[in-house]
Amino acid sequence: MARQFLTPVSRTTLTADICRKLANHLIRGDWQEGEKIPAERVLCQQLGVGRASLREALKALEIMGLIEIRLGDGTYVCRRSDFFARPLLWALASSGEAEAHELSEARKLIEVELAGLAAERATADELDLVKSYLDKMDQRGIESKEFLNADIGFHLAIGQAGHNAILLNALLLIRNLMQRWIGGALAVPGVQSQALQQHHRIFAALNQRDPQSSRLAMAAHLRDMASHLVEVRHEALPMGEAMSLPGVSITQL
Repeated sequence: MARQFLTPVSRTTLTADICRKLANHLIRGDWQEGEKIPAERVLCQQLGVGRASLREALKALEIMGLIEIRLGDGTYVCRRSDFFARPLLWALASSGEAEAHELSEARKLIEVELAGLAAERATADELDLVKSYLDKMDQRGIESKEFLNADIGFHLAIGQAGHNAILLNALLLIRNLMQRWIGGALAVPGVQSQALQQHHRIFAALNQRDPQSSRLAMAAHLRDMASHLVEVRHEALPMGEAMSLPGVSITQL
């Protein structure tokens, strides 16, 4: 039997009310990540609204990154780490150097500190996970997309090892922007090799449990990659490209 925790909404600003009610259920986790939510007909009955208003609300929720509407299949709940990230991704896609600089600043504020914390707090298993992504990047002849996935996995694994939920959630919020950042920088000839060397220096500092060296290594890496991002910001990666990160177990937003 279908769960019926939905109740009718008031008729004022109907689309906004529908959107707000559904968003509350999504953020609370009443529907789980990857779960297919009820069909439009069922939602209309439970909410006491018409299909036109419901569809407008669903479109708004999709833009916000809370749901994915699959034509001919249904509507599914997105990963919590993707909530509200899609508008940021669209903003970056149409942005210029100033916005790219702001993303650079955000990553430095978040990831430099997480690197220092990871050097102090990482468990042996968490360091092994970081090393596993480094090993993937080390593989000869690795495809660019696989290198990109391993690169992002490396950074998220360090975020997890920092054991600060607020900083980690901030990093997860911009993970789609990171995909564009890293992918754009790696498009510059020679950058992949440079990035690999810098990742080795970051891991060496982490493995030596040296917070200051870890922060310095991460800051240098982000600074160099930022300069390459500015070079290629007009050559954006395809939007909506999926990213697979097997083996990463991260507390979601």
